[in-house]
Amino acid sequence: MQTNKFVKMAMVTLILFLLLSGSTFAQKIGYINSQQILATYKEAQDAQDRLDKINKEWEAEAREMQSQLQEMNEQLQSQSLLLSEERQKEKEQEIQALYIKAQQFQVEKWGQTGEFYKKQDEVMKPVFDKINSAIKLVGEEERYDYIFDTVAGNIVYASPSQTDLTDLVIEELEKGLESSTQK
Repeated sequence: MQTNKFVKMAMVTLILFLLLSGSTFAQKIGYINSQQILATYKEAQDAQDRLDKINKEWEAEAREMQSQLQEMNEQLQSQSLLLSEERQKEKEQEIQALYIKAQQFQVEKWGQTGEFYKKQDEVMKPVFDKINSAIKLVGEEERYDYIFDTVAGNIVYASPSQTDLTDLVIEELEKGLESSTQK
């Protein structure tokens, strides 16, 4: 929550800077709310529904494995006095194997490189491409110089006529590096 407040404050500061700097009086600046777009755009809702359905199926599988684990543990506890040491160890190994399988399932589905994130990219990329195209079209047709996203706190469109200062900044950094390394 604190990060979101910081991002919004930084964005407001940037907008004020742009508005108050002498060269920007003629610039047209707008903003969008990406959360609202995703919440109201039918194709985005449909894509999210598909993802939710897939996720619920996987969650059901994970819950089933957890239920099996719990049931197996309860059976082992209730039968432990009746089982031979060898049979008890077999049961413990079965439980351990299922536990490992459940852990692997969770990592495969929701880990950093899990299927859910791959599926999310696959399903949402066409939606994001359409949204970005619409933002670009609005920016060009309405002659906006910059369009910000109030949720993400970044520029989602910059007019091609605006000067990209990246090369000048790199050049200036390299000048500073040369002078500090030559000392």
